[in-house]
Amino acid sequence: MNKTSGYKGSHDYQRRIERERRNGVRYRCGQFNTIQDVLRQRPGWVEVKEDGDWDFYWCDVGWLRENFDHSYLEEHARINHFRNHYELTRKNLMVKNLKRYRKSLERDIGQMEASKCDFFPCTYALPSEYHLFVEAFRRSPGSTWIMKPVAKSQGKGIFLFRKLKDIMDWKRNGNRSEEQTDVAQVENYVAQCYIENPYLIGGRKFDLRVYVLVTSYVPLKAWLYRDGFARFSSTRFSLSSIDDQYVHLTNVAIQKTAPDYDPEKGCKWQMQQLRRYLTAKHGTETVETMFKDMDNIFVCSLQSVQKVVINDKHCFELYGYDILLDQNLKPWLIEVNASPSLSASSQEDYELKFRLLEDTLHIVDMEGRLSGTERRVGGYDLIWNDGHVYRDDVSVETLGGSCYPANTHLGCLNDREKQLRHLLKPLAGQKRIQSHT
Repeated sequence: MNKTSGYKGSHDYQRRIERERRNGVRYRCGQFNTIQDVLRQRPGWVEVKEDGDWDFYWCDVGWLRENFDHSYLEEHARINHFRNHYELTRKNLMVKNLKRYRKSLERDIGQMEASKCDFFPCTYALPSEYHLFVEAFRRSPGSTWIMKPVAKSQGKGIFLFRKLKDIMDWKRNGNRSEEQTDVAQVENYVAQCYIENPYLIGGRKFDLRVYVLVTSYVPLKAWLYRDGFARFSSTRFSLSSIDDQYVHLTNVAIQKTAPDYDPEKGCKWQMQQLRRYLTAKHGTETVETMFKDMDNIFVCSLQSVQKVVINDKHCFELYGYDILLDQNLKPWLIEVNASPSLSASSQEDYELKFRLLEDTLHIVDMEGRLSGTERRVGGYDLIWNDGHVYRDDVSVETLGGSCYPANTHLGCLNDREKQLRHLLKPLAGQKRIQSHT
């Protein structure tokens, strides 16, 4: 098959767009949650059988691992993962890449620039860095550490500890579940210094789920979604009991099993609600600084893997960032998810994820409605496009040092419906493609 040009001004590209407008976008979906609803309600999109040809595939990472390298993709085809996305989303590789990136900044630019990467807790990969971990552990006796499997989610396999004996028991007995039978699997963990002073609301710990969409690594192009949420534990925080998962782990998969969990309310605050709360309590300037520090986390973490992720024009990635705030409102990067949960825990959660996924498809733009110069699409704001993207209301000439006003509006008003009506208006002489808003 002959490949066609991907340039939006080319005749082949325009013919492809016209064909898809006429025949619809053929899609496959490997998940059965909110994304399935979004795809089915998208005008002009047609679901195909498992063996059918597709233009767009929302796959799971298992399919990607087994099939990507053996699949031929047409020029216009799109898929929702980069082939080695795990460089950022496996806990041990994320820390490895961040440490390497921090060292390169210190070597090439200086300590001040490298300090921008001081946003992840002290972390060691086990067993390869076991001796380094023991040295760090003994330098701070009495501290709390947390052990995490490198490639699991939803809080599975996580436990807190304060004694090396707990590690030895873990290694000897194995934190073996029914699917873990060999020592190598058991030892694929990271040991991380536990944040003992989390910011609390109502006495409860919480973390933030933030969504970042990457459409290219070369050049790096990243979008930040305005909506997100805080996930609360159901039990008041205390360090007196480090074995109580309901106190220390905010994962919904864990919290929904708590005796007092309310499925109607869930354990979430919308990001806008959290921003209002923090602003009322600490003032606008403090909260703006906190969100600016979060912007730095997104950009630096992506830059840390930019040279190792295999860029492919067929691929995009919707990352779910988990951020923890400490008592000083310093944000800490806990982990990055390649497959953030798209299942809803409440009607409000469903509506947020529906909007998020719909706007993701707007940016992927199978219909060819965007020019490629947009700085905002629905609830997404462009934060990096081979360089910083600044807010429209501040000129670059007024900037001083590194205190740039990033083009981010996390937790701000998400007037996406109005914005999309203006952005996706039909071109002259072309049939309007409706957008579900």
